[in-house]
Amino acid sequence: MHIPDGFLDAKAVVATAVLAVIGVGTAVRRAQTHLPPRRVPLLGLTAAFVFAAQMVNFPVAGGTSGHLVGGVLAAVLVGPSGAVVVMATVLIVQCLIFADGGVLALGANIFNMGIVGAVGGYAIYRAVYRALGHDSGRLVAVAFAAWCSVVLAAIMVAGELSLSGVVPWSVVLPAMTGVHMLIGVGEAVITTLVILAILRARPDLLTDADSSLPARSVPETLAFGLLIALGIAMFVSPLASAWPDGLEKVAETLGFAARTVETPLVPSPIPDYAIPGIVSVTWATALAGGVGTVVVFLLALGLARVLVGRRPGAGTTPPSA
Repeated sequence: MHIPDGFLDAKAVVATAVLAVIGVGTAVRRAQTHLPPRRVPLLGLTAAFVFAAQMVNFPVAGGTSGHLVGGVLAAVLVGPSGAVVVMATVLIVQCLIFADGGVLALGANIFNMGIVGAVGGYAIYRAVYRALGHDSGRLVAVAFAAWCSVVLAAIMVAGELSLSGVVPWSVVLPAMTGVHMLIGVGEAVITTLVILAILRARPDLLTDADSSLPARSVPETLAFGLLIALGIAMFVSPLASAWPDGLEKVAETLGFAARTVETPLVPSPIPDYAIPGIVSVTWATALAGGVGTVVVFLLALGLARVLVGRRPGAGTTPPSA
């Protein structure tokens, strides 16, 4: 669902960029105030996993593929503000290093997937979870919210394409929502399985975990989690479906794929997720995935540490009782 340059006109680019700046700025301020220090490593790990998982396209009907967006997954783990930071980090790295998503469309991609998808999806998750309760209710809420997050983001893309005069709203809305309703099923399944695994192994990692659960040390979880993310990026992503994703398929079907700007406005060191100069496509993709996972992890982790470090009173020793 990454919008390339050429699909949106100036007014849509500016409007979504402003909305993205406001949304990310608000999320950063809230994270600076509310992000617990013990969740700092989890922010980096979540970003690494989302990046790695987004490299794995799975096939859906009609020669179309999809991939995990990860907004609801991130929000359930690090809260909605943390999720916006995670998604913005992932999308910026994808854009500038891998030429995935346009530079001018970066604001739109952050707004659609990182703000509408993550925050909107989390709001749906909380509402459904409050209504159902219990762990089984949580999983139902996660699945439904993850599916909704993909459809909501697709609706935003449809609106931006229509606003830009690319294709009429009455045509692009059913096309985008139809294919992404199918892709959303994959999003729901993957997100639910990951949350189920966390519920069984480390329920204290969830952002709304029972406060009575013991807060255990995270280094071991961090190490294993990063290894899993690297394994997905390096050994699973080369096997990903080569079919066009939902937006690409809609662009081909509705005849506006040719609007894509082929040459990135900012040169990318690792375009198309393949290390230049490596003959083997498999190794070029695997190494690119490994590099991207580590870069995203370090950037998100560093940003989280900076936010916590700038918190008023951070680093001070509380007075003894």
